[in-house]
Amino acid sequence: MTTLVLVGLVSGVITAVSPCVLPVLPVVLTTSAAGGAASRRRPWFVVGGLVTSFGVFTLVGGALLTLLHLPQDLLRWLGITVLAVVGLGMLWPPLGHLIERPFARLRVPRLDRDGNAFWLGAAFGLVFVPCAGPVLAAITVLAATARIGWGLVLLTAAFCVGIAIPLLVLATGGRALAGRVRAVRRRTPAVRAVGGVVMLATALVIATNVAEPLQRAVPGFLSSLSDRIESGSRQQLAALGGGGGGAGAQSFDQCANDPTTLHDCGPAPELTGITSWLNSGPLTLAGLRGKVVLVDFWTYSCINCQRTLPYTEQWAAQYGKDGLVVIGVHTPEFAFEHVEANVRDNAARLGVTYPIALDDAYATWNAYDQQFWPAHYLVDRTGEVRQVHYGEGDYAQTDALIRQLLGTSAPTGLPTEVSPPPDWAGTTANQSPETYLGSDRMGSIANADVTVGRPAVFHSSGTPARDSYALDGTWTIQGEHADAGAGAALAYHFYASRVFLVLGGTGTVDVSLAGDPAFHRTVTVGGAPTLYTLYDQGVRDDVLRLSFSPGVEAYAFTFG
Repeated sequence: MTTLVLVGLVSGVITAVSPCVLPVLPVVLTTSAAGGAASRRRPWFVVGGLVTSFGVFTLVGGALLTLLHLPQDLLRWLGITVLAVVGLGMLWPPLGHLIERPFARLRVPRLDRDGNAFWLGAAFGLVFVPCAGPVLAAITVLAATARIGWGLVLLTAAFCVGIAIPLLVLATGGRALAGRVRAVRRRTPAVRAVGGVVMLATALVIATNVAEPLQRAVPGFLSSLSDRIESGSRQQLAALGGGGGGAGAQSFDQCANDPTTLHDCGPAPELTGITSWLNSGPLTLAGLRGKVVLVDFWTYSCINCQRTLPYTEQWAAQYGKDGLVVIGVHTPEFAFEHVEANVRDNAARLGVTYPIALDDAYATWNAYDQQFWPAHYLVDRTGEVRQVHYGEGDYAQTDALIRQLLGTSAPTGLPTEVSPPPDWAGTTANQSPETYLGSDRMGSIANADVTVGRPAVFHSSGTPARDSYALDGTWTIQGEHADAGAGAALAYHFYASRVFLVLGGTGTVDVSLAGDPAFHRTVTVGGAPTLYTLYDQGVRDDVLRLSFSPGVEAYAFTFG
């Protein structure tokens, strides 16, 4: 826990000395420069109000996003919107008066009172949200997974204290500049306009992710330190989040050791925290007593999950009239999989017609102590789990167990056994493993130096080793994905019969093989992020070469 607090503290300090602090400097300096006997205390109140508002909004905001089923990057965009609106209000006085009108009845008093300085700082806590992109995102994910414990609160508090230290130094320095501030009061309209331009420019830079020119203004050692701290914070946050469901979760690992026979695994946890249902109304396991239920955990961009869908769909269709109910619990792996419209569209594209429970808050996932995609739990008519299976395979055995459970009270009239679709190719022995391109779970990358969180030019040397990849050109490595820039290219040394890549954004990817000059295809990327097929022409040990147009997001490779 001590390490976690130190990570939060240092990360906060680095955030507060970044160029993104510019929008709050006018508030801090102006309040500190106000006259009066209490001026020495006012910097503490305004900075205290700012970081208190920021910390509370971060923690409560994350919980609200989960409760209201809203996008996880809403806080960032809300902060950017506030920056832009306030900036426009400073540039165009009529808009500024319109913004101030709802607050006219609040009788906002003078700034020379400590309490008012605190609330002024608190009002700008939301404006400061975009300055904490990486850490705010990590904290929001933990809050969204219902893990707001003392560890997360301490991390957020330490981060806020880290932010406060440089701001207090600046605020105290503002008192020394009070004389100069008073000298320019005659030019208040011009100063206000400059402040508006700064806010608008900052909002634009943050919204378009082109902050690299501003980041070059920060000393190089801070950038390097920031990278190390962010990497450390991800490791500490992973440890804080834990690997399973925590207290109250039920582990079924003992049954997963042999998924080919029926076991007495214990009662099935209820479906909980489901944010929405697709293809049916809300269902509960208690309400399905008397039926056999297959609870299947999946996520739509996971190729391993997609490989199981022909079987689960046929089980639902052929055994439904005999008492089988298949429920697909969709627990998102990536942020874009939290969007209900994306899940609905891709489920329809994949031909999933049975009920889908959207488990965006990971509540049901945690109740089952889940750690794998895909995984299924076969529940008998009394609500007991009788089979647990992690991953793909053993379809014939699962089919036999379903028939066995249905046959205990419906021994006649069962349909013929489900068989794989005729065009189903299965997997390749010893194929390349699933490989993530984002920094959170980065796979085997051949590049010696990997820059995270900002655009960087990569250079590869030679052919990457088996099951590894190399980057060339400009890339921005984010937590979940890598964003292609100018001249972006990637080479992956694979062994498989089929190669897939989860892609988002907009643009094209040119695909070629080092060992087959005749092979070439262009993949057009658009719409919600999803899985694209890059190669599907038989088992091959080769180097796949990809050229990306700027604007494409690459998430993860999977193979078949």
